[in-house]
Amino acid sequence: MKTFVLKSESGQNASKNYQIKYAELLNSAQYKAVMAQNGAYLVIAGAGTGKTRTLIYRLARLIEDGVHPQSILLLTFTRRAAKEMLDRASTVLDERCKRVRGGTFHQYCAQILREHGGEIGINPTFTILDASDTQEVLQHVRQTYKEKNKGQRFPEKSTLYSIISAAFNKQIPISSVLQLTYPQFLHFAEDLEKLKLDFIEYKESQNMLDFDDLLVLTKDLLQSKEHIKAQVGLKNKYVMIDEYQDINRLQADLIKLFSSVSGNVMAVGDDAQSIYAFRGADHSNILRFPDEFGAKEVIKLEQNFRSTQQILDLANNLLLQATNKYDKKLFTLREEGDLPGLIKTSSENEQSDFIAQYVLHLREQGIPLNDVAVLFRNSRDSYDLEVDLARKGIPYVKYGGQKISEAAHIKDVLAHIRVVVNPGDVISWSRILTLIEGIGPKSASELMMWMRGARDGVSPSKNYLQKVGQLSELLAFIKEKSMDVSACVEAIKNYYEPICRKKFDDSPKRVKDLEAFVTIAKPFLNISQLLEDLTLDPIDGTAIDTEKTQNEENPLVLSTIHSAKGLEWNTVFIIQCVDGIIPSGYSVDSEDALEEELRLLYVAATRAKDQLLFTYPIIKENGFGEYFSNPSRFIQKVPVNLLEPWNLLRDALPDESSPDLLLKNEE
Repeated sequence: MKTFVLKSESGQNASKNYQIKYAELLNSAQYKAVMAQNGAYLVIAGAGTGKTRTLIYRLARLIEDGVHPQSILLLTFTRRAAKEMLDRASTVLDERCKRVRGGTFHQYCAQILREHGGEIGINPTFTILDASDTQEVLQHVRQTYKEKNKGQRFPEKSTLYSIISAAFNKQIPISSVLQLTYPQFLHFAEDLEKLKLDFIEYKESQNMLDFDDLLVLTKDLLQSKEHIKAQVGLKNKYVMIDEYQDINRLQADLIKLFSSVSGNVMAVGDDAQSIYAFRGADHSNILRFPDEFGAKEVIKLEQNFRSTQQILDLANNLLLQATNKYDKKLFTLREEGDLPGLIKTSSENEQSDFIAQYVLHLREQGIPLNDVAVLFRNSRDSYDLEVDLARKGIPYVKYGGQKISEAAHIKDVLAHIRVVVNPGDVISWSRILTLIEGIGPKSASELMMWMRGARDGVSPSKNYLQKVGQLSELLAFIKEKSMDVSACVEAIKNYYEPICRKKFDDSPKRVKDLEAFVTIAKPFLNISQLLEDLTLDPIDGTAIDTEKTQNEENPLVLSTIHSAKGLEWNTVFIIQCVDGIIPSGYSVDSEDALEEELRLLYVAATRAKDQLLFTYPIIKENGFGEYFSNPSRFIQKVPVNLLEPWNLLRDALPDESSPDLLLKNEE
């Protein structure tokens, strides 16, 4: 089949009488990226250098040059990020920007598979499994192999999920994953390869796809069907990818396929902020981009609009310790600022006491609590601080928690919708049947067989049939009202609420979630869209873990460093800066892992606008008792002219029941 491509009026042939004054609104590096024409470009956007602004203005410039909005593909890591960019672009230019095709890799791949998947035998009505649903399927499949290997420690479902997902995303055999990450299970390599095939076969039989399938099958489709690849490529005149440092090998391959006709690709990211290897992200992809895509230019954004130069000098110094990187040096036009501080405390209790007292000091200086953040490597690193904040009555919120659609009670609700959308979803059938009092897994299995017409040897009692009568009425209602999503969720809530109250000790909070979920469901066009959108882009927060304090004051922010990426605060504390925590003790034997830990500290440091404080306790505790700690090896290498040591003195005031800490800079 021959293909002839009709050229649009764009690029150098278009009028340069722009509505937006790009040269006046952007610095020279941003302007170069925005005005980049056809071909492949890599934009290395350092922390706080206006990455999103650059993407937004390039979208607007392309449209001003006559490029049809729907021929631009913008890929981001959350649907919300894409929507915010397109909304902002439409404010900068006009409503045409909202017609740009923006979304996540998984969302775009799901669209391609629903439209063209029939070419490789995919039923377009497939349902999408989220991570926990996928693990339940793996639990079902693993039973045979667990029985076969009785007496041996066989991988749990969560470990199986990590192993199989890594194999798919890195495009390597399971044996390689085991060698790299789970050497204790290497003797199961052959069984795990077979288990993977059984897992794939089971999902196919139930018309289910998980997150990895969306990417893998899209790649298979485009590689095996040249005419489909041409159709997809012709639609993508320009491809733009945000956060390129976070993509995996499979996503890099997909970008080549998406842009196979035009070759117009702009990847925007920061190799120094690649911190998601545990999700399959491959830092080397951004390093390989120029050679892999034949990039015309690597454009570096280095002017920072967030932090003081003193904070940037420390961040730049941290990056000097890295070897696999793009060289860049962040700078700012801000003239004043304090050196970042290093605070050594005698214990974790004193570390918490210092932070609490200093936060109150900042509040007295007019800095609101919600413009202050305490960042840490692991969620458990803040436990002692949380106790102290509660004791002192300082309100706080902690990030890095559960998504609402991952909460058990919401998954129960969604399971009722899943069985209507996909009657072959055995996992969801089992979930909703076992919610009914008196029905366990065995009875649920018999009922499913009976409902599927396997009458021989299966005869549910009248009692069971009566119990499922109300459920049957509910499912019939959902099927009939599938276009009125809010009504469907309201009906499920009314049915499920009594079950919820019996099932959970904290049911009042969960019922609040159910009520909120009815409202969340309103904008969706149908129940299939609700399922797909919540699976591909889960909503943050539930009433259980984000219930607001009665105090009207906005709370102090506690966050894992991973959850803080992309955010900023006036003052940032980075706590527990101890060797073995940051960097993690698990990373010290791997150069790649150690470099990622360094990048993690860099991300944390560059969240601060005006003040940056590192703290660590001299004495730590573990399960065996107390031990003397060492400050992070990354911190030890920073010269004293970039990181100022502070001295803590305990001042016992006669009119106070407990002494306060006084701060003094060490000479």
